[in-house]
Amino acid sequence: MKTKRQLLFLIMFAGTVAFIVSGCKKYPDGPTISLSSRTDRVANTWNVENYKINGTDYTSLVSGYVQTFSKDGNYSFNWGILGGTGKWSFQSNDDEILINGVDNQPSITLYILKLEKKQFWYYYMDGSDRQEFHLIQ
Repeated sequence: MKTKRQLLFLIMFAGTVAFIVSGCKKYPDGPTISLSSRTDRVANTWNVENYKINGTDYTSLVSGYVQTFSKDGNYSFNWGILGGTGKWSFQSNDDEILINGVDNQPSITLYILKLEKKQFWYYYMDGSDRQEFHLIQ
């Protein structure tokens, strides 16, 4: 009788853990669970690993492009002789990042696909073009 109770408890415990973990996935491509806050994961200097426009690879065009997000909400980018600074913040229940104040440019909304400590994937819309970035440390 004791063994059946233990087995039932283990099954219920495993089911509960599986349910909780499956509900922890915030972004479409992950992670499932993280011990770091979203701000801690974004705050980094990022290099382009992959860049696509409407699914077509243009990574070679953005060689050397770097983005930096700081914990205090400062943002900067550098690409050769081009660069700029602004502010960033989460919005829409932390599903998006709003970047504004970059050298009199309009604000831009980044739609987060994946946010891990060493990988940050997002896309933004430029008119009808979907520009997707996969960034790494």
